[in-house]
Amino acid sequence: MENMVKSFIKKHYLLTRNATVLIGVSGGPDSMALLHFLYTIRNKWNLNVIALSVDHQLRGEESKADLYYVKEVCEQWGIEFRGTSLDVPLYKQKKQVSTELAARELRYQFYAEQMEEFQADYLALGHHGDDQVETMLMSLVRSASSSALSGIPVKREFSTGNLIRPLLCVTKKDLEMYCQDNKINPRIDSSNNETEFTRNFFRNNIIPLIKEKNNNIHTTIQHMSETIHEDEQFLHNEALAMFRNIIEFDYESSIASFEIDVFKRHAYALQRRVFHLILNYLYDELPKDLSYVHEEQFFSMLQKDKGNVQIDFPHHLKLERSYNKLVFYFTNLHSENPFYHFTLDIPGTLKLPDGSSVTGDIVNHYKKQDRFSYFCNTGQIALPLHIRTRRSGDRMSWRGLNGSKKLKDIFIDAKIPKKERDNWPILVDNNGEILWLIGLKKGQPQKQSKYTSYIQLVYTENNV
Repeated sequence: MENMVKSFIKKHYLLTRNATVLIGVSGGPDSMALLHFLYTIRNKWNLNVIALSVDHQLRGEESKADLYYVKEVCEQWGIEFRGTSLDVPLYKQKKQVSTELAARELRYQFYAEQMEEFQADYLALGHHGDDQVETMLMSLVRSASSSALSGIPVKREFSTGNLIRPLLCVTKKDLEMYCQDNKINPRIDSSNNETEFTRNFFRNNIIPLIKEKNNNIHTTIQHMSETIHEDEQFLHNEALAMFRNIIEFDYESSIASFEIDVFKRHAYALQRRVFHLILNYLYDELPKDLSYVHEEQFFSMLQKDKGNVQIDFPHHLKLERSYNKLVFYFTNLHSENPFYHFTLDIPGTLKLPDGSSVTGDIVNHYKKQDRFSYFCNTGQIALPLHIRTRRSGDRMSWRGLNGSKKLKDIFIDAKIPKKERDNWPILVDNNGEILWLIGLKKGQPQKQSKYTSYIQLVYTENNV
């Protein structure tokens, strides 16, 4: 198994020497095998390996014992350990989401915070080939989109670096044998045998039947996943080019429009993808009742000869065709967004409208950071600094990101409710460069010169 994983890592450029690697470890066979494998190569690769473990508070003392087990093993192997307990039931109730989604969102928030604290290069997770088969089959049952069939990505950008999955080339059985051969006694999650969760139903009922016909299905599916991902990436880039060339936006009013004859000159595959790009831009979060039926309505509208046609989409989005032009717009936008802009004196404290505050100071040495503090060299930024709310078109960049990203997309990725986004404090320098989406994302300022003094900013929430 070790050689297969090493070849897989090399093929997909998953690791670099001298890197800091965080590992999500539940205590089960998959993550324990991954932890041990990276432990065995850490000296050769000069890796700084850190284990992260989460108690989701879903299985009482059993899940607590899992976390303590991982901690004990890390102590035996000399691996740094970070563990936490997350109140998934409360979060599930508050957000009105499924148990699986609530657990995943909280878990990844913890992972992102640790990536930020350690300025880590990689977050390694123990998803394996059987997980990939399950994901692909679930996508086939649930989705009518080919892009959904790209499966679990081998590597993607995450926080300060990349999320990697080095075990997608092997099966669950391979990992269990690896644990047995290396005298690892993993914890077994009793909920894995339950079928009330969709994934467990596929795992326990569907996959065994498929393996009777093709025991190497994980290899076939992984190859298909990589092929589809490459094809989808090419089509996505082509669609982005079309999107930028022919779609017109009114950023203030959230209106998108295009000339129908120009749109229809492009390949149907690109038309479909651009349609979905428009929806992703307009909706802060895609409605659950948005389906392929709306896609069919959209293309039916393009083919009509009538001069004026309208279609209603979920959440007050209307599509209106007026002769050769098609416009997307919301019918319920009626108020302007609240806005503020303040200059931050350093040293000094700025009180924000919601009662929170930002305190700035000049220091001579580095101080430990967390999500509510920001630290930079005085020569990296243009003073004075400013605190303001978001504006249309705001974008920022950070370490590991190729290019820049819309603040709107960052908010969506972080599941920030729409009503909170317009009041969210943003730190910018005097050139307008976004340095810190406070408490959420830290930018990477361009270096201008070197100084021996630093700026330390601390954000304090209003807890009243």
